Amino acid sequence: MSSTELPGVRAATSTAYGERGIPAVRVAEGEELRSVALSGLTLTVRSRPPTRAGLPPALYLHGLGGSSQNWSALMPLLADAVDGAAVDLPGFGDSPPPDDGNYSVTGHARAVIRLLDAGGRGPVHLLGNSLGGAVATRIAAVRPDLVRTLTLVSPALPELRVQRTAVPTGLLAMPGAAALFARLSRDWTAERRARGVVDLCYGDPGRVSGDAMRHAVEEMERRVQLPYFWDALTRSARGIVDAYTLGGQHGLWRQAERVLAPTLLVYGGRDRLVGYRMANRAAAAFRDSRLLTLPDAGHVAMMEYPDEVAAAVRGLLTDDAARS
Repeated sequence: MSSTELPGVRAATSTAYGERGIPAVRVAEGEELRSVALSGLTLTVRSRPPTRAGLPPALYLHGLGGSSQNWSALMPLLADAVDGAAVDLPGFGDSPPPDDGNYSVTGHARAVIRLLDAGGRGPVHLLGNSLGGAVATRIAAVRPDLVRTLTLVSPALPELRVQRTAVPTGLLAMPGAAALFARLSRDWTAERRARGVVDLCYGDPGRVSGDAMRHAVEEMERRVQLPYFWDALTRSARGIVDAYTLGGQHGLWRQAERVLAPTLLVYGGRDRLVGYRMANRAAAAFRDSRLLTLPDAGHVAMMEYPDEVAAAVRGLLTDDAARS
């Protein structure tokens, strides 16, 4: 996706809050950031030039509290197979809050749909993790014309029995909970916060390199200075809880059954946020699915085991190309 494809595209090195002393977001070597201005919405898109022209487009969606950087380990491994871009969902990464304040799963899905429609990017190979997996599922169900294949890494689909380790994250959705936690943790260092996220999201936190941990701390330092940080996190968490309780044709499991795109499901055996036991239910719900289980992975398998995830995605792309 070149900068000429979208209206209102400009180079992006940081949000408008950079002029208030907020550090610029990190851009890894070989990556590019650009800001896409749509009506009432601005999205930052992270991309890595494909190894050759004419590759099919792919779009990556991160999870709750994450950013497009969550895909920086996987994107280069697929740069010879897709023309990939990762978006910062509204209020996360380097994307400012949406004008309408809508952080629901549907709100995030609409933002991504608008991005795809504006750029004429569909159909894309759509990849989503956690919250991004729920958003991707909704997009694939309501706009099948935009999705060629679907890859879901620990998707946030409703569970009747939520894991105990996932309860604190869900409590963020309660009125006043985030403000209380912000006050209680105001003296925490960025390193303590980042370490807590790593411990929660990785099956083996020891797999995080020293450089990766340093980058995580720097990003945490940047995020907590954003005036909308807690609001975006809280409302998005509330959006997941609301999506879990939504029934009928708008329920996520019902929408999963409507997805036509070939789907790769990735689940980690040490996931503390999405139950490993949900893997088989998901495989049964999506009509054209394949399942990759990684017993030692946590919630972000594409960061923890990028080679294994990339190999599975390649298999999905190869089979899709053979059917085209």
